Amino acid sequence: MKVFTKIVDLQAALSCDRKQEAKIGFVPTMGALHAGHASLVARSVKDNDVTVVSIFLNPTQFNDKSDLEHYPQTFEADCEMLENVGADYVFAPSVSEIYPTPDTRVFDFPPVTTVMEGAKRPGHFNGVCQVVSRLFDIVQPDYAYFGEKDWQQIAVVKRLVQFMNSNIEIVECPIVREESGLALSSRNERLSADERMLAANIYKALKASVEKAKTLTLGETRNWVVAEINAHEGLEVEYFSIVDGLTLVDLDSWNDSEYVVGCITVYCGSTPIRLIDHIKYKG
Repeated sequence: MKVFTKIVDLQAALSCDRKQEAKIGFVPTMGALHAGHASLVARSVKDNDVTVVSIFLNPTQFNDKSDLEHYPQTFEADCEMLENVGADYVFAPSVSEIYPTPDTRVFDFPPVTTVMEGAKRPGHFNGVCQVVSRLFDIVQPDYAYFGEKDWQQIAVVKRLVQFMNSNIEIVECPIVREESGLALSSRNERLSADERMLAANIYKALKASVEKAKTLTLGETRNWVVAEINAHEGLEVEYFSIVDGLTLVDLDSWNDSEYVVGCITVYCGSTPIRLIDHIKYKG
């Protein structure tokens, strides 16, 4: 496995691979890698001749500077994991390498960029689009792999690819969960053992709500999930939206769409840590 910090060096290596007609897969990350990331990389290794993984903590997608400052960074452990899973290249650029000048581009794809996370974290998806478009231009992969935990982000990236008029195929990969059901996330590292057990109640409620939805209205199901999670001291729901799986628009009735997804954000613990998850009801 080779580690690159400069765009020109990575592109030179990829140019040689393309001359051999290699298929190139790409997994963009912000580091602090876990088994969920490893599953994305393993999928890319299986599908492609060359797999590139970026490790770049992108400052433009953090609307909370404290969140950026506390984001875990574990570069050596990340590289060890990536080598074990079969990655070929790691791209770990500096901020100045990605943004030699301030990125003032504005990406706006309503409603996917403006609802849920878009509404609660102003500027977040613009930063995501800035860095992903930059990385796509640098790597020019055939396939790019994203985890379904960041479900709304996948919808945004798909719109970005259309906007870029790109042929990159976005591959969605299933959520990897802990034995308790908690979705794997780099943020979980900031949870204590007790808080981790507490956070498992998020998915427990979501999973139970699928059965509840068979007899409850959409609104009643939404209220049940919020009440069930908030009943646990140390958990507080920021929002729970039940939306059309394609447009991400809020629904009033189960009959309003054939593809229905519930998306939730919960604050957990004393710090508190912001956790996201989702569940599919239809489609």
